[in-house]
Amino acid sequence: MASTGLLGIEQMSRYISPVNPVIYPHLTLVLLGIGIFFMAWFFVYEVTSTKFTRDLFKELLISLVAAVFLGFGILFLLLWVGIYV
Repeated sequence: MASTGLLGIEQMSRYISPVNPVIYPHLTLVLLGIGIFFMAWFFVYEVTSTKFTRDLFKELLISLVAAVFLGFGILFLLLWVGIYV
């Protein structure tokens, strides 16, 4: 049988996660905490500002930061509880 150049399972190296699973709980709490802080800041900013004092760039920036931190926090929450995505 001719060799096709493909590796067998025995020759492949095992995949190692770039983030140690031991720190999933810590990452979850830190990232969700930061995300909730920015989300609360966004809500307070929206409630306390008038249509004359609002700044679209500031709203988009705060909401983007909150979304990124909450998204990664939820990702690590899922990994922490064993739902591997």
